Amino acid sequence: MNVKKFTAATSREALRKVREALGPDAVILSNRPVDGVVEILALDNDDVASLASPAPESEMAAPRPNLRMQEPSFDDLDEPAPAPAARPAARPAPRPFQEAPAPRAFQEAPAARQPLNPLYDMDEPVVPPTYANRRAPQPQPEAPAFDMAAMTAMMSAAIAQAKESAAAEMHGMMNEIRAMRGMMETQLSELSWGSTQQREPQKAAVLREMLAAGFSASLSRYLIDKLPAGKDAAESLRWVKTVLARNITTMADEDAILDRGGVFALVGPTGVGKTTTTAKLAARCVMRHGPEKLALITTDAYRIGGHEQLRIYGKILGVMVHSVKDEADLRIALKELRNKHTVLIDTIGMSQRDQMVTEQVAMLTESGADVKRLLCLNATSTNETLNEVVRAYQGTGLAGAIMTKMDEAASIGNVLDVLVRQKLNLHYISNGQRVPEDLHLADRAMLVDRAFRTKRDAASQIADADLPLMMSGLGNLNNDRSLREVYVG
Repeated sequence: MNVKKFTAATSREALRKVREALGPDAVILSNRPVDGVVEILALDNDDVASLASPAPESEMAAPRPNLRMQEPSFDDLDEPAPAPAARPAARPAPRPFQEAPAPRAFQEAPAARQPLNPLYDMDEPVVPPTYANRRAPQPQPEAPAFDMAAMTAMMSAAIAQAKESAAAEMHGMMNEIRAMRGMMETQLSELSWGSTQQREPQKAAVLREMLAAGFSASLSRYLIDKLPAGKDAAESLRWVKTVLARNITTMADEDAILDRGGVFALVGPTGVGKTTTTAKLAARCVMRHGPEKLALITTDAYRIGGHEQLRIYGKILGVMVHSVKDEADLRIALKELRNKHTVLIDTIGMSQRDQMVTEQVAMLTESGADVKRLLCLNATSTNETLNEVVRAYQGTGLAGAIMTKMDEAASIGNVLDVLVRQKLNLHYISNGQRVPEDLHLADRAMLVDRAFRTKRDAASQIADADLPLMMSGLGNLNNDRSLREVYVG
């Protein structure tokens, strides 16, 4: 208990000192005048609380001993009472002051020992505690050292996650915008074509003719938009035929192949007629230069009887047929046949979606000789299939194309469409299995006229109400690169 005394001339002044030192909750123990001044004894409120609840280790907190008198037993009555202890003669002299041994905890760590009462620590001056000092906020312990590497990693992970979520949201937003744009373009194109069909009915008639002939909707729409004004349906159709014929490239004569010679490889999907077309070209070369100027090579070692078919043709023509398996064999064969005027290579037929197509194109390109690739296009295939074939076998460039199975096709507008948009040079057309009769030079005017003549009756089956819907899904034709080089004159 720490009782403090305060003196002043008046009671008001003494109470003010008590309030400054102990606070407004101080307990006044006494208030009396002494020698002309007022003396007040006061106690801090915290000391009063400590008096109300004694410390657990103090004697006040120990349990009270049982002072009830124990009744003696009969056995104790027989025993004599213990003699009183003799009183010491004299009180021993007091020993000199000796510091008591410290507890074990303090003996082990003397540096951590603190004085019990800081008032007795004379090393530093002690400031008397006031109410303001005791109620001031205590200094907080120093925060642990900050790990910058961990925080940098956390921030980087948070930024990366935020970027990923933002990118995903942006991707979804762009997809929605593209979908909305496509829907709006479709509806606007449908409305635009509907109004054009009412204003210029001759365009609808020419469009039906082109779609029935097998031409793609994009090329048809492109040419319809370029139609000169003031022409009727017949004149417009003639204009379209002229533009198509002008944009088809063909070989004028056979001197580019037969007289000039070189190494030619026929490529294309399975069943397109490469082996038969190779035999037809070989027969033409033999008829012009003789069998000693020609050599045949086959790479078809997978199809059963594939190389045997070409060997039979070579035996009939008197030409040796060489079989190769890989690029090394092809290099050796071409090196041995470098004195030949013309070398024809019959390649393996495979799907345009097969990964081996790229390997085949690389084998022919890196064979050590100038191999010109001629792509065989099946006239019975659809427009989409033919475009896939051209893209797969394009490689570094095609020397030309040969249209096969023309006699089996219901319409040839699909092949002409690919020739116009892919800028391929059409060398021959094949319209049968006879060797070498069913192989002809390409005549572009004849091909365009036949494309429209064979499907003239089918044009009437396309209703006017269906044309806006067919034209609505084309979008912006100016973005189609294959149409930019179409010359309309």
